[in-house]
Amino acid sequence: MHKAQNRGKKIILASASERRKEILGLTGLRFSVEESGVEETMHAGMPPQRLARLLSRQKATAVAERRKGKDALIIAADTFIVIDGRYIGKANDAAEARAMLRALSGRRHIVVTGYSVMDCLTGKLISAACETKVWFRRLDHGEIEGYIKTGEPIGKAGAYAIQGLGSIFVRKMEGDFFNVVGLPLGQLATTLKKFGVSPFKA
Repeated sequence: MHKAQNRGKKIILASASERRKEILGLTGLRFSVEESGVEETMHAGMPPQRLARLLSRQKATAVAERRKGKDALIIAADTFIVIDGRYIGKANDAAEARAMLRALSGRRHIVVTGYSVMDCLTGKLISAACETKVWFRRLDHGEIEGYIKTGEPIGKAGAYAIQGLGSIFVRKMEGDFFNVVGLPLGQLATTLKKFGVSPFKA
């Protein structure tokens, strides 16, 4: 496995998400994980990309405050779904998962991920957002209930995991796959280069 180039800078992923940890791990970059502790609040009426950037920035800032003056780079992200102008976050229980899956059944929705990269030493901050369109086929009652019983929908934006069993519901997708999982890796890698960090050695 290749060794990525951190240039001596400590990288911290401000997320408890196993999916984001796995995605960032694909780069070979050495990093630690530190949950931000920020409560995600959906601000109705705020444009989706702006909201996604705001939420990720709040997470990055919270962790950066604990590392002020240190040579560390914080990466934070937030993912949610937009359908009919409504914002849908994570499913906390079976009832929420059921309502979300019924809403997405046979429809197109947009997955929005905002991410922020912040240098604790210089205060430099870059925030960006990525959108992916996903079309679900029509789901019947048995499929929804069976999927909920697997436990996979809980804690997932929109109550499904496209990298898991939830992929069987997807009819078509337009955009970045990793964005739907929770972290647009290609776009993030471009941003990291602006901080002198690359998955590849020079």
